[in-house]
Amino acid sequence: GNFLSYGDFPLDTSGRVSAYWLPQGIVYNKNLSQPPLPLDQNRIIEYIAHSWYNYSGGDASGLHPYLGETQPNYTGPQPPFDLLNVESKYSWLKAPRYEENPMEVGPLARMVVAYVAGMPSAVELINQFLSDLGLPSSALFSTLGRMAARGLETQMIAEQLDVWLTELETNLNSNRLSVHNGAKWNPNSWPADASGWGTTEAPRGGLGHWVRILNGKIESYQMVVPTTWNGSPRDPSGKRGAFEESLIGTPVADPDRPIEILRTIHSFDPCMSCSVHLIDAAGQVGSKADSGLYITHG
Repeated sequence: GNFLSYGDFPLDTSGRVSAYWLPQGIVYNKNLSQPPLPLDQNRIIEYIAHSWYNYSGGDASGLHPYLGETQPNYTGPQPPFDLLNVESKYSWLKAPRYEENPMEVGPLARMVVAYVAGMPSAVELINQFLSDLGLPSSALFSTLGRMAARGLETQMIAEQLDVWLTELETNLNSNRLSVHNGAKWNPNSWPADASGWGTTEAPRGGLGHWVRILNGKIESYQMVVPTTWNGSPRDPSGKRGAFEESLIGTPVADPDRPIEILRTIHSFDPCMSCSVHLIDAAGQVGSKADSGLYITHG
């Protein structure tokens, strides 16, 4: 029940979070009664206790993406197999956490953050949705709510596009054609040593990139993508990611055809390519793929 949105669609060039059309923030414990908490990327860490990787500091250690390590260490069973041991390592996804908490990202997270931030269009559409179906606000935190959020967000953006297209037309008619600072793209302007990060809201959810440059070359580049947040395995303290947590208590009418499980996972719009890694016979990045998502019952 925790939600993270980096915010997006800046309305000016200031870089201020307050200038984002979609607000940024953190919501804990499905709390719709308080404004979103401020987001600090320094509080993001990734664990590999249940992931097929090694950290130089050991499996229980967590690393900020600036210091991230990607050392594949597949210890799972050889296919074909029926079950994975979730008490051990069982996923190619790392386990990102914000202030030690698993977070859900995506359309529902964006709508929840926008709602508690008091964004008028989000408040109006969400309240109307709940009223039309006669549902309490708690219904947002479900497969239905996740699917509805995608449609409501699409309507919000479609309505806002008219404003943005008018602004674009005005700029074109005024010969204001620049869309970036070209000087920043000149390699001669780059420092020899630097670090930087950038975040955005991809359709599936919060996306972050972190890079360190040493002697004019990329020393480290780490990405924390939406499906890593949502599909993460358990962390060292046993906390589940959003995929796993969403399935707890899900009624299944026919255990032999658990369509409800698929429907819930599909509501996150998972990117399975984000959890596929290629490993060759020597253990290097190469020729073997595994999706990292397994459904079992019993």
